Amino acid sequence: MSTMSAQGHVVRSIRAEEWAAVKELRLLALRDPVAPIAYLETYEEAVERPDSFWQERAARSGGAAVGVRQFVAEGADGSWAGTLTVLMEEAGTKDWAGFPVERRQGHVVGVYVRPEHRGSGLTEALFAAGVRWAWESGAERVRLIVHEDNGRAQGFYRKVGFVPSGVTVPLADGDEECELEFVLEKG
Repeated sequence: MSTMSAQGHVVRSIRAEEWAAVKELRLLALRDPVAPIAYLETYEEAVERPDSFWQERAARSGGAAVGVRQFVAEGADGSWAGTLTVLMEEAGTKDWAGFPVERRQGHVVGVYVRPEHRGSGLTEALFAAGVRWAWESGAERVRLIVHEDNGRAQGFYRKVGFVPSGVTVPLADGDEECELEFVLEKG
């Protein structure tokens, strides 16, 4: 699946053999100033992972994968301007934070657009592709988790139709900070 988007970029699923580009873009995202409140892993953790980790990650989330799909915005020169991943969560299971999953849902993670491409429409195009894939995969809703202090991201998520569900996820035992669940209902 691929679609044209802003600035002549194509939004498409990654391919398993593109693991090195997946690694490069993830490491770049983890060096972004908002990374500490946007991602669950650090640059230091990610850079230490062996190539086999990145190869498996790309194979699991590429175009032939079931249950997870990573999308990229690719320029005419082959460079990647941004990415977004959708994980399918099954009803009757527990999510990464231990909360019960009540219905089949897509979970948006790993959103990143290079600073020079922000505000260009690429993030909207990535979200459109990810949400479309979730609906086509049988999701009843799509959700994401965002840090309570990440107002810029919350504003964007509202702009593309996501709304707070009222669910909060504590960051760590005893920590006063939390993350907020935003959802997009099908329909």
